[in-house]
Amino acid sequence: MVSDAKKPDFSDVRGEVRSQAADMPPAAKADFSDVRSHVSSIADSDTIYNVAAGDNLSKIAKHFYGDANAWSRIFDANRDQLTDPDRIKPGQMLKIPAKS
Repeated sequence: MVSDAKKPDFSDVRGEVRSQAADMPPAAKADFSDVRSHVSSIADSDTIYNVAAGDNLSKIAKHFYGDANAWSRIFDANRDQLTDPDRIKPGQMLKIPAKS
């Protein structure tokens, strides 16, 4: 049995989407040109660091604390897995204590 119901005709339907952002006055657009970060240290709280090839404790201390001589803080925080400060391995996960 064939239905006599007529199918809807959408042949004259047009869709148009237009952004209004270009029409906005400059003051209405967000301006982030003067946004600055005020981060004082990478290590403001305890962090876990994945040792990369070529890393040593002095290099890691320089990165996190800005002072290569602070390597002993990292060594002391990881005595559960380090017995020699000169023997860290890529892939090791080290605790980096917060900068005090």
